[in-house]
Amino acid sequence: MSIDSVADVYQKLTKETLSDLTQIYHQDVIFEDAVHKLNGWEALSLYFENLYQNVIDCRFEIESKHQTGEAGFIIWTMRLRHPKLRGGSEVAVKGISHLQFSDGKIIHHRDYFDMGEMLYENLPILGSVVKAIKKRMGEL
Repeated sequence: MSIDSVADVYQKLTKETLSDLTQIYHQDVIFEDAVHKLNGWEALSLYFENLYQNVIDCRFEIESKHQTGEAGFIIWTMRLRHPKLRGGSEVAVKGISHLQFSDGKIIHHRDYFDMGEMLYENLPILGSVVKAIKKRMGEL
């Protein structure tokens, strides 16, 4: 599988195109991010269904992608609109996905992103506290 195929699926991903993910993920995929570790396609499929059911909009802009043999990474910006974050306004989260392939599909997917940027900074009260902490840390 090519990293270009993965990027293409993610750039077109919507509630209506979730079934396209079956083209790129191995049945035994392991997916990890800051809060999840999912084993197998069924768990990952349910994760995506729940994610897209609860958001107003979620789309990915691919900044760059690189592949060497059976591994690669994608640098992306996720543009997310959720009713409980910033009153439904768009939140942009930059991240990177490290991917490993087996049998022509993704067998391991690890996402790296700033949870503060995605969630904590966009919640009432907690958001201003997190931003203040980040600002102070930058002054050290």
